[in-house]
Amino acid sequence: MDKTKETGNQVYRSYKDRLFRMVFREKKELLGLYNAVNGTSYTDPEALTVVTLENAIYMNMKNDLAVVMDFYMNLYEHQSTYNPNIPLRNLHYVAKELRSWSGGRTIYGRQLVKIPTPRFFVFYNGRDMQPERQVLKLSDAFMNPEEDPALELKVVMLNINLGRNKELMEQCHTLLEYAQFVDRLRTCEKSMGREEAVKHTVDACIREGILRDFLLKYREEAIEMCIFEYDEEETLRQLGQQSYEEGVAVGEEQMLLRKICTKLKKGKTPETIAEELEEDLPRVKAICEAAAAFAPEYDWRSVYEEIEKQKR
Repeated sequence: MDKTKETGNQVYRSYKDRLFRMVFREKKELLGLYNAVNGTSYTDPEALTVVTLENAIYMNMKNDLAVVMDFYMNLYEHQSTYNPNIPLRNLHYVAKELRSWSGGRTIYGRQLVKIPTPRFFVFYNGRDMQPERQVLKLSDAFMNPEEDPALELKVVMLNINLGRNKELMEQCHTLLEYAQFVDRLRTCEKSMGREEAVKHTVDACIREGILRDFLLKYREEAIEMCIFEYDEEETLRQLGQQSYEEGVAVGEEQMLLRKICTKLKKGKTPETIAEELEEDLPRVKAICEAAAAFAPEYDWRSVYEEIEKQKR
């Protein structure tokens, strides 16, 4: 689950979160994306039920009586690195959700247990060239391919880089603005340092009205997330596709260090940090103890190197 806790106007999220999910966190924006992908025109954001899984968003539409309205289970993912294993990942996701859906009703009886129709989408904006739209199949991974496999799962992968899928972008303006933001950031990265490029892009987009409300509300968090995603993307590129999962784990650990070090600079205690980040206190304390040697700057890269040395 996506761990999110609100305190006043401040929002704390799991460091595993992504900018894409942050942008589409509000039901209003998510409904716009839902309509664009499904060719619908629903207007009530509260009709959406959202369940965020690790690296995915599961949604269905409900009416005022909290009954599934269009009988579809939509599962969305965002990827900045092409991953052919997405159908297998989605198989795990949907199995988990269907277990919850059928909870309390026996699947061993004579009565058919009805379930919502699943649909799977991936929004891709990596740097590698990919088609505007393609279908990834679970059967592509089968060691013994069959013409009519007993088990199949299809994922529609949509390229959301700027200039791609224009009709989809026209139907969901927030998705277009997200693509514009990413495109501007990548342009700035060619002539600026990482952090400078992110801050410059955020400020420029606010001035130009691109994701303006979102960036004004979550400016600091968006900057941290962009830097993290850039670091993660570089790590994955260096490790290669075969080490994808290992690269994600490294990136997530580094992001946690960044967040903890940022809060240590503000004088926050390990207890407060653990509560705000919704992390286990012992883990946060261990990182804070390692970071103490680097006070008051708390350079997260130095802290990371020290922790890695201690592991050897």
